[in-house]
Amino acid sequence: MKLEAHAKVNLTLEIIGKRPDGFHNLASIMQTIELHDEIEIESSDDLTLDCDVPELNTDSNLVLVTARALREITGVSDGAHITLRKSIPEAAGLGGGSADAAAVLHGLNELWRAGMDARQLASLGATLGSDIPFLLRGGTALVQGRGEDVTPLPNADLEWLVLLTPEIKLENKTAAVFSRISPGDHSRGALTHKLAGRIRGGGDVPPQFFFNVFDRPADEAFPGMSDYRSGFSGVGAAEVVLTGAGPSLFAVPDSRELGVAWELLLKSRGWNAVLTRAWWPEN
Repeated sequence: MKLEAHAKVNLTLEIIGKRPDGFHNLASIMQTIELHDEIEIESSDDLTLDCDVPELNTDSNLVLVTARALREITGVSDGAHITLRKSIPEAAGLGGGSADAAAVLHGLNELWRAGMDARQLASLGATLGSDIPFLLRGGTALVQGRGEDVTPLPNADLEWLVLLTPEIKLENKTAAVFSRISPGDHSRGALTHKLAGRIRGGGDVPPQFFFNVFDRPADEAFPGMSDYRSGFSGVGAAEVVLTGAGPSLFAVPDSRELGVAWELLLKSRGWNAVLTRAWWPEN
């Protein structure tokens, strides 16, 4: 069984407020993109993982955590050998680990004939990672709550994107960025719902409508982040937007040709840049 695990970007990301459980309620428009990891699943007596990134070959990899959780909740005793080939940068705000987990949930549910429906898979996924419920389906969606409340939207009028992933490692990244958020950064999700309404109406998605509440905190938390942002703007990108809690940035070119130019200019500085497209599931 061969599967693709697609990355995502956040066209908007707002924090509504803190929950009693310590987490935050969010409002976001999420979009999957063509950039993806490749996963192969084979029947096996044991449950094992082989990843082409050596440091991810651990028992705590979310892929194995997810597989064990599915086996526990369904009572299945089968095993599987999972091969993971990474293309999505790690801990970059692109949902790579969650995308892998979502793909594995789909694959093992089929391989093991576990009988979980879409709602049950999403419910299990929500306990494992906030992005998993959305990534189980992908496309364009309004995502709320901790990530468990996913409302599919019509396909956004969006094609090419250029991603720039700074080579910055930050320990406990999500916590470090969240710690810089204050109640003054909270909102009612108006920007997100405005863009959702525009998408529902068949309108375009101008980058001027994009927003990420973590833009400022990420610039503070990631050393040298402002250099990457200004460098991206310097190649001609008018709106440079953070995705997730960072550090990846993206911008929308007017054409593939312009996107290629941006990608090459950013790569000429030794930076990790890639031109990709928006992606939607076939059904």
